[in-house]
Amino acid sequence: MAATKPHSTIETTADPGSLPVTTLGGVGPALVEMLARLGLHRVQDLWFHLPLRYEDRTHLTPLADLRPGMRAQVVGVVEAVEKTYRYRPQLKVAIGDGVMQTLLLRFFHFNRAQAEQLRQGIRLLCYGEVRQGSGSLEMVHPQYQRLAESADIALDDRLSPVYPTTEGLGQKRLAGVIAKALQLLPTAEQLELIPPSLCADHGLTSLREALLYVHRPPPDAPIDQLTQGTHPAQQHLAFEELLTQHMSLKRLRAAVRERRAPVLGGDGGLRRRWLESLPFQLTSAQQRVTKEIAADTTQPRPMLRLVQGDVGSGKTAVACAAALDAVEAGYQVALMAPTELLAEQHLRNFRHWLEPLGMAVEWLAGKQQGKARLQAMRRVAEGAPMVIGTHALMQESVEFARLGLVIVDEQHRFGVQQRLALRDKGLEGELVPHQLVLTATPIPRTLAMSAYADLDISAIDELPPGRTPVQTIAISNARRVEVIERIHAAGAEGRQVYWVCTLIEESEQLRAQAAEAAHAELTHALADCRVGLIHGRMKSKEKQAAMDAFKSGELAVLVATTVIEVGVDVPNASLMVIENSERLGLAQLHQLRGRVGRGAVASNCVLLYQPPLGQLARERLQVMRETNDGFRIAEKDLELRGPGEVLGTRQTGQLSFRMADLARDAHLLPAVQRVGEQMLAQYGEQAGRLIERWIGGAARYANA
Repeated sequence: MAATKPHSTIETTADPGSLPVTTLGGVGPALVEMLARLGLHRVQDLWFHLPLRYEDRTHLTPLADLRPGMRAQVVGVVEAVEKTYRYRPQLKVAIGDGVMQTLLLRFFHFNRAQAEQLRQGIRLLCYGEVRQGSGSLEMVHPQYQRLAESADIALDDRLSPVYPTTEGLGQKRLAGVIAKALQLLPTAEQLELIPPSLCADHGLTSLREALLYVHRPPPDAPIDQLTQGTHPAQQHLAFEELLTQHMSLKRLRAAVRERRAPVLGGDGGLRRRWLESLPFQLTSAQQRVTKEIAADTTQPRPMLRLVQGDVGSGKTAVACAAALDAVEAGYQVALMAPTELLAEQHLRNFRHWLEPLGMAVEWLAGKQQGKARLQAMRRVAEGAPMVIGTHALMQESVEFARLGLVIVDEQHRFGVQQRLALRDKGLEGELVPHQLVLTATPIPRTLAMSAYADLDISAIDELPPGRTPVQTIAISNARRVEVIERIHAAGAEGRQVYWVCTLIEESEQLRAQAAEAAHAELTHALADCRVGLIHGRMKSKEKQAAMDAFKSGELAVLVATTVIEVGVDVPNASLMVIENSERLGLAQLHQLRGRVGRGAVASNCVLLYQPPLGQLARERLQVMRETNDGFRIAEKDLELRGPGEVLGTRQTGQLSFRMADLARDAHLLPAVQRVGEQMLAQYGEQAGRLIERWIGGAARYANA
């Protein structure tokens, strides 16, 4: 009876989903704290805490049937146990099934009690991912339990969901709390927020059925569909989540557009003087986008525009034209970039362009300290026309006099909240600044429809004349000596070379070590060439000195980590070697390749890979060899890696879907847009509750 008590208590409550998790039996302060770390505060949050994947523990797999890559449940008897200490402690446990089949269990984290428990003759039930070891198949850190010698094995009668969790909160305990929350699910009619008339054509199951199915798949559930996310229950949830994302961004846009912005109108004299000083003419695509921006900024409502253009298409010049219009109208401009290297590149460009026009350009970055920082902040507060920097521009201590235009480079490295934080710096009475967002990552149309629904989009779809397409080849690391000989030949012809080092670990220290090793190798092999080095752990002045030496031609070869991915322009560099290229995504490979081919000389990119290649890596390298088209590469990147990777949202937390997958669910987006427009226009209350359900406090509409 105790299990039904909360249910009977809640039936009189209009909205059981809004109740705190403490309403559920057995949820004490320690568990509340762990749930809060996952963003789970209300009963409704638990309903929509969806499984990452499923484990099939409904049957046993014979050891003879195991294959690498499988996740399987097996039973076996411990035949041998060994503790080793090579590099780090390891516990190796060999289990067998009595028919000449053996599986190795490998543990890197274990205690003495565990090691003593896993002794010869013990019978184990194990679940984990099968890998190919050096001599046999193995499982690394499998889940396991000891079995009595002749005990029957109790198999699950349904698929087991695996949830996102946090330290100290095991799957079993989390699943138990979610099961209690599911007892409080209201009726299908009470739970549904999308009017049936709007989605009658889409064949969606009821939301109640969908939630119960994904949390408790029946024994005969199609595991392939659930694994791929294509089951109708998952598709209903994906539709609702995409709809929520779309409506939240539309609301954000509408709220911003209701505000007033400064009119950045003038006679364009400052911009004309700048254009006349340039040694080149803007392309027709640059001129078109410049006009689109000017049409926005001369209106009294805030511009929200994304300018996307391939590497080298001239986005910076377009941004400069917009900045000059703002300054001419008496307002300040802030340009924010994600890295100091890219921000410094912008600083040099803008100072080169604007100082001859009598405009000072201020610099404000995190590493700037002491008197220099205080003086820069004072000049910005007093009205310095333009300031360029990194995240430091968003700090509370930074104040502007009259901020009229915010330019954000590489938007996907920041996220919506950070962009809004900088925009809030410009609040002046009822006025908010215009926003111009730049990206060199071409965004697939499907992604733009959902991820950037709050922005108008302009595309610079034309490269400046004289650019030559980069020829790309993929070569095994076994032919490394040939590649180095090719570098030597390029150096003898007066051409310059990038050698880019990558490591799969997200560690600047390890990347720096890899770059230093390559630098030593190339310095020895290319005795008559001067080889430079740049990596993320160097001081800003050291990095700049290396880049300046390379730009001036003092260095024939620059060994670098991926810090040179954006913002570096050396027209004489016509050969790039990317080491361990199989470890990078398509967008990053394309960005790196864009550092060559910036002059009139034919350029080449060598993708050096370590065999054997996996299927995904093979596909990526093939696409790079076939095309220089950034939009085609972006579409393929979305297909292979998914939106979180393409947008870099693992760092920002933006667009981190629980169920939806933009590549897989692109077919839902036209209906999402149509239903979203109707809900916002006709069913505003339900739209707000839907956004609260999926996004909660993460969305900022009221203050946008």
